[in-house]
Amino acid sequence: MSFSRIRLLVWKEYLQLARDRMLLPLIFIQPLLQLIMFGYVVGSDVTNIPTAIVDQDRTVSSRELSSAIENAGYFTIIERPAEETSLRPLMDGNRVQLALVLPAGFERDLERGDRAAVQLVVDGVDSKTASVASGYATQVIGEWTRSRAEVTGLVPDGPGIDARVRVLFNPTLRSVNAMVPGLVAFILMLSSTALMSQAIVRERERGTLEQMFVTPITRGEYLVGKLAPYVLLATVQVIGVMLVGVYWFRVPFNGNLLVIAAGLALFVFTTLGQGMIISTLARTRHQAQQWTMFLLIPTIVLSGFIFPIESMPEPIVPVTYLIPLRYVLILLRANFMKGSGFEALWPQFAAMAVFAVSIFSAALARFHKRLAD
Repeated sequence: MSFSRIRLLVWKEYLQLARDRMLLPLIFIQPLLQLIMFGYVVGSDVTNIPTAIVDQDRTVSSRELSSAIENAGYFTIIERPAEETSLRPLMDGNRVQLALVLPAGFERDLERGDRAAVQLVVDGVDSKTASVASGYATQVIGEWTRSRAEVTGLVPDGPGIDARVRVLFNPTLRSVNAMVPGLVAFILMLSSTALMSQAIVRERERGTLEQMFVTPITRGEYLVGKLAPYVLLATVQVIGVMLVGVYWFRVPFNGNLLVIAAGLALFVFTTLGQGMIISTLARTRHQAQQWTMFLLIPTIVLSGFIFPIESMPEPIVPVTYLIPLRYVLILLRANFMKGSGFEALWPQFAAMAVFAVSIFSAALARFHKRLAD
């Protein structure tokens, strides 16, 4: 194997990328756009929930609780109807997603030490927003009740349980803290698979692939020269996404760069192998794009990138073990936020090694067979 020929092949690939005025900006701009989109839109926490408060008690205590809800930072008070019957039209018109109903006698029950009934009415069309909104409201009401009990010394009747929640590793519960590490793997998979499949198919379309093998360049040298630029591009993209995630989105990094580098190295061999397999299946770049999208959709849905695997139907869960992205997501999120090392993440490394060896080997075998044909 001649390193000088490999160097020339790498340089040729670089020149081809540099001449493509449409592709080169996308290589570097697309990851940042995806990071911003997922970080600010998909990974954003639920805030500014349109809320209505029905205060039928109109006492100092009911006004204090209403103020606590309003000042919590999660709710935007849109309406203050006098009657509970007015809530249905507000929710039918999508003006309100949550309503707090304070019945008459609310303060009287509190002063007696009885349980004061408070009703939360939630629009359940969007189940995620509904569960989060009701959880926020319950938390605010519980904190207000405890603070009032400390001042008055009156404790409502009921079980003597004071549940204190302590959140490890992500105490702020910011969803972007879990989204950004996942984006590192997702962007790496998308770019390396798509670019690798497009690069080989493009040469086949232009007829330069056959011309290449008329020269003394061997298939092994061609493959190394073709892979090296995309490994370098993937490395630059990963570093860029991690820097933006840590310094712009303020995602805490408690991990080890060596663990992340080892995991992503195994994963990039898997994604490049997928790109090579697609390049042997597709005749044109359009077909390569279609194959990439066909692979991308089930990967996003079944990997746990957006939807928790634990909430999927039981017959679907075994299928998720066949998705390589599943394992690198666990590795990145655990290392980013928990600082987990090799000793804790060895099952993920073992699974990723199996995928890397099997998929890349299958890609090499199919690639050589296709060239021989």
